Amino acid sequence: MSSADGGAGRPLPELTAENAFFWTAGEDGRLRFQECAACAALIHPPQPVCRHCRGGRLGVREVSGRGTLVSFTLNERFALPGLPAPYVVARVAIDEDPRVRLTTNVVGCDPGDLELGMPVEVVFERHEDVWLPLFRPVPGGEPRPLPPDGPEPEDVARHVRPMATADKFEDRVALTGAGASEIGRRLMRPPLALTVEACAAAVADAGLTMDDIDGLATYPGAGPFGGFGEGGVTALEAALGLRPTWHNGGAETFGPGGSLIAAMLAVAGGLARHVLCFRTVWEATYNALAREGKIAASPPARVGAGQSWTMPFGATSAAHSLAQNAQRHFHRYGTTRETLGWIALNQRANAALNPAAVYRDPLTMDDYLTARPITAPFGLYDCDVPCDGAVAVVVSSREAARDLDRPPVLVEAVGTQIVERLEWDQSTSTHEPQVLGQAAHLWTRTSLRPDDVDVAELYDGFTLNCLSWIEALGFCGIGEAKDFLDGGKNIARDGVLPLNTHGGQLSHGRTHGMGLVHEAVVQLRGEAGDRQVPGARVAVVSSGGLTPSGAILLRTDT
Repeated sequence: MSSADGGAGRPLPELTAENAFFWTAGEDGRLRFQECAACAALIHPPQPVCRHCRGGRLGVREVSGRGTLVSFTLNERFALPGLPAPYVVARVAIDEDPRVRLTTNVVGCDPGDLELGMPVEVVFERHEDVWLPLFRPVPGGEPRPLPPDGPEPEDVARHVRPMATADKFEDRVALTGAGASEIGRRLMRPPLALTVEACAAAVADAGLTMDDIDGLATYPGAGPFGGFGEGGVTALEAALGLRPTWHNGGAETFGPGGSLIAAMLAVAGGLARHVLCFRTVWEATYNALAREGKIAASPPARVGAGQSWTMPFGATSAAHSLAQNAQRHFHRYGTTRETLGWIALNQRANAALNPAAVYRDPLTMDDYLTARPITAPFGLYDCDVPCDGAVAVVVSSREAARDLDRPPVLVEAVGTQIVERLEWDQSTSTHEPQVLGQAAHLWTRTSLRPDDVDVAELYDGFTLNCLSWIEALGFCGIGEAKDFLDGGKNIARDGVLPLNTHGGQLSHGRTHGMGLVHEAVVQLRGEAGDRQVPGARVAVVSSGGLTPSGAILLRTDT
């Protein structure tokens, strides 16, 4: 099938010397991939080297155009020019090398008839000079076993490296201050003003002055991040004039909390004594201003880099990726929507006790199940709350922390190792990618075990994020979340694993991980008021997933 004008306006990939063979293959109706001449592996997306044998003799191979449907989601919320909702976003494993998966759209069938394992075949759709490879079910095809997609979850720990030295940098650092700005929906305040407010609160909380701060760290730093940044270290230093001896800002780090781990390394290495780490979002205001035409938010004419393999098919959000992982978890382990619902209900119950939370009204399972669908199996309450706000944390040397008035929160261990592939659609399918390896790595750096954790503040951009961290960190077995979460008692404030005690990102607001750190500090100090977990001495915090993430184990000094 080919249509020169079908779906006009759909975002299209940039054509380059490296990828043009793929995007123009439909001109003669044949699907093609890069191939390693040494080991015959198919390589996707194209690379200058084979990731399997690291050989450099690469060519192009024509394939049958058949594959297996390994995951899918019915998108009902998002829409693009030329691609109105609803539509199916899917991943197809290629017959000739099932390690290769294409993000695509499934067409030519009722979405209700789709099954995991269904054999599918390519059908090309032309848009300008690009032939998009879409897929349709093979008539009469019987479902197949799903191919493996990387290390089995139970096998991830085998790939984790042991500690390089017995000397832990974590023993030389502490968290001494935490602060937050006003947090809410569409505050219509400049993001840098929120940053300054949170930073001033954190520095005062530590018993320091701005002149004591000799390091700055943030995520994601300066760049075209829209409502997800305030301008980075450059903007804050220009506002406050701090003259740091060390600074760091970037998105390719250990998740949104990566600024903290980088700061710990700087402090442990002697580059700074007190590093101010901050994270600011103003997504709600940004979106409002974009709708009013006060901010230019139009997409580029052509999509480049990693998004070029997903956005042309309407996979525009992390929701489209994680919803497919949720479907696979359902398929493999018997998880249900109710399983995810208990996470959303728990966060809302905790938010009811937090005056700073965006959403505090009661939420029932019926409310959750009947809410507006977003992208199956996610509904409205599976998704975190876009908001405006900033959170800041001070990382200090353990030695310097002894001179401060308030007891510090100590760092027991961090987990950072990447085990799975980084590309979202090529990585693990049953859990959130970039969770299993980092969680396993954390436990190699401490003698504490999951049973020692009193409070868990786990990343919940979507309900599946949280479920994945619960299993990865060993609070229940892999695939056992359905039973562990059933009824919500285990994760309640008086349960075996008090979870996201401030309401999490699902109800408190999308503070991109740093709000979780703030809550862990508050809990370990015993300052959480009505939502306080009695006797909390050990807390685990996770930040991110999909992209490289990190996990941090914190404890009190008693």
